[in-house]
Amino acid sequence: MTLPADAPAIDTTKMERVGGQLGSNPAGIFQDPSGKRYYVKTLESAAHARNEWLAAQLYRLAGAPTLTYVATRAPDQIATEWLNLDKTCVAHLDADERQQAQRWFGVHAWTANWDAAGYHGDNQGAGGGRVLTLDVGGALDFRAQGDPKGKAFGDRVDELDLLRRDAGNPNAVALFGRMTPAAIAAAIRVVTQLTDQSIRQTVIGHGGKPALAEKMIARKTDMSRRLIADFAGAIESAEH
Repeated sequence: MTLPADAPAIDTTKMERVGGQLGSNPAGIFQDPSGKRYYVKTLESAAHARNEWLAAQLYRLAGAPTLTYVATRAPDQIATEWLNLDKTCVAHLDADERQQAQRWFGVHAWTANWDAAGYHGDNQGAGGGRVLTLDVGGALDFRAQGDPKGKAFGDRVDELDLLRRDAGNPNAVALFGRMTPAAIAAAIRVVTQLTDQSIRQTVIGHGGKPALAEKMIARKTDMSRRLIADFAGAIESAEH
């Protein structure tokens, strides 16, 4: 993956493996000589790793909390700093934590993160007083299991509906399905307030192609359209 010049890159060949995989991808917990730990996944290809890295940077641009992603020397690896979590499942979140998670619904939809909640509800967790998205490997071009999304990842953000209603994604529906129109509108505005320039800089500056940047801008535009078409009344009510 292409990284900022000042980004430190970890090398797992110089670390001790101290734990095994927690998700569906081959992975492990690695510890460097100073005692700092990382969760490192080995993905199907460098393209899959770059895809997740780019998704993480877009989440960061939007302000959506995730685990802290770090650069790796191996091009097919993706790593996050190890964090001891208090909760690791959507079902365990309390009402306030669920509202925290719902604030970032628009970011999940924008990035086509079909796995935002997780197959077992395990992609949302709480630690340090914050609710975090624990894995963004299901965003952008690839499904969580690695298959390409193809035309399903296009300029339309159908995820604004699918993440709330798709019976095949029950944990997402459980988390997002009962959001009020005002809450959905607020979540969409998290994305629509981003500038085109910042999106281009984030994608291209982290090794993505210009075509992806333009797609993300087109998806933001589609969300603006939906905001006006479907949620204008909710915006007006919230402002008065």
